[in-house]
Amino acid sequence: MSLKSKIEILEEKSQLAELGGGQERIDKQHKAGRLTARERILELLDSGTFVEIDKFMTHRCTDFGMEKNKTLGDGVVSGYGKIEGRLMYVFAQDFTVYGGSLSRANSDKIIKVMDLAMKMGAPVIGLNDSGGARIQEGVESLAGYADIFYRNVRSSGVIPQISAILGPCAGGAVYSPAITDFILMVKETSFMFVTGPEVIKTVTNEEVTMEDLGGAMTHNKKSGVAHFTAEDDEQAMMMIRELMSFLPSNNMEDPPQKVCTDDLNRTEPKLDNIVPSDPNKPYNMFDIILPVIDHSHFLEVQPHYAQNIIVGFARIGGSPVGIVANQPAVLAGVLDIASSTKAARFVRFCDAFNIPLITFEDVPGFLPGTAQEFGGIIKHGAKLLYAFAEATVPKITIITRKAYGGAYDVMSSKHIGADVNYAYPTAEIAVMGPEGAVNIIYKNLPVEERKEKVDEYRDNFASPYKAAELGYIDEIIYPNETRKKIYQALEMTRNKTDNTPPKKHGNIPL
Repeated sequence: MSLKSKIEILEEKSQLAELGGGQERIDKQHKAGRLTARERILELLDSGTFVEIDKFMTHRCTDFGMEKNKTLGDGVVSGYGKIEGRLMYVFAQDFTVYGGSLSRANSDKIIKVMDLAMKMGAPVIGLNDSGGARIQEGVESLAGYADIFYRNVRSSGVIPQISAILGPCAGGAVYSPAITDFILMVKETSFMFVTGPEVIKTVTNEEVTMEDLGGAMTHNKKSGVAHFTAEDDEQAMMMIRELMSFLPSNNMEDPPQKVCTDDLNRTEPKLDNIVPSDPNKPYNMFDIILPVIDHSHFLEVQPHYAQNIIVGFARIGGSPVGIVANQPAVLAGVLDIASSTKAARFVRFCDAFNIPLITFEDVPGFLPGTAQEFGGIIKHGAKLLYAFAEATVPKITIITRKAYGGAYDVMSSKHIGADVNYAYPTAEIAVMGPEGAVNIIYKNLPVEERKEKVDEYRDNFASPYKAAELGYIDEIIYPNETRKKIYQALEMTRNKTDNTPPKKHGNIPL
């Protein structure tokens, strides 16, 4: 056979592999409003950088007549490429081949990419579009899943792992994304569930649609399983690119720096008037966060879930930071089960990947009630306390108004290792609100006299000056100088080292 013929065979096989399940199925995928695996990769990575691995791999199953039905690449496209010039590993499940179901060959391709990513210290991005295990392969498919899960866990905290859910993902297909750092879903076309609507109807008699059971908004708003929502596949890829711009390639690197063109000494006079004098009046914490960060650019994480706390990525002086902030405009910014777990997970991610933490605090306490107590608020609130105390990255806290009770301790207080603690003149730091405190301390006094004591208590005990006298607050700052002060603190803590005692790992209250 001539060299020319051999090259033609390569070309023919290559084109066959790129067709996946065939043109008819590709058309069906497009009709459903979804891109193919290859189209998604091309949208995600820098143009011309994708290098495919295992393009010609096929399944090895000989049962149920499967040996007669083989597709080159076998339902997953894998390889590496670049985002903004940085190395990324990627695998994309191909729904046009056996509904993206996982075969032993599929899992071997994914495992190869994950192992390479760990060796090279680069992120892994999984574009998931899978009906779950390939039933014809039985335990081999399950073994493939478990091999992937094992690597997800080994990679956790070492390299960033991102999962995009871009179609129906059921059964084992949801557990790998659940272990990764961030999950992104697409409205109306992506679903996640352990058991589908039919199984639920058979077992529990409940009738539920795929959208209500495991749609994008269900997991972004109700369950908190997902972190981002996109309108379509193209926007999903752009969102992953934006997310990666804030993250380092691995836990030994610093996050990517950008040239800062936003004045670091800029003051914001409007910040002096954001916090109302009436302690019961709400305000929007975004009105403080956005003017302080570079170009008001904030990538919020889980914006629809537990909105009484805000978490997300921004830059100050060109350096990525993680922001955690109580939101007084929702439930008065109180801490509850959902907000505690949301913030704890975000804090631990930032700590794992060397991203400094900025905390904006206005918290009246933990949400009271039987639903919270029976739901384990003690345990869940302790997660956030644990996460902040465990974190060794630079930690800077700004108390804008209320910092009451145990919630003051939990929100990155000086006592659990914060490096710099600022307070606005409007800050109130106390065991509880002045009214509650006076009603306990002066319970025998007539009501009229108690009212006077409330003002007295607020001035003497619920101001930032008592905490500043004790050194628990490093500086009481003018609100308009918040950006400058945070940058000064970030600059000062840049070379921070904080060695924790040698141990295998702590036992976070899960």
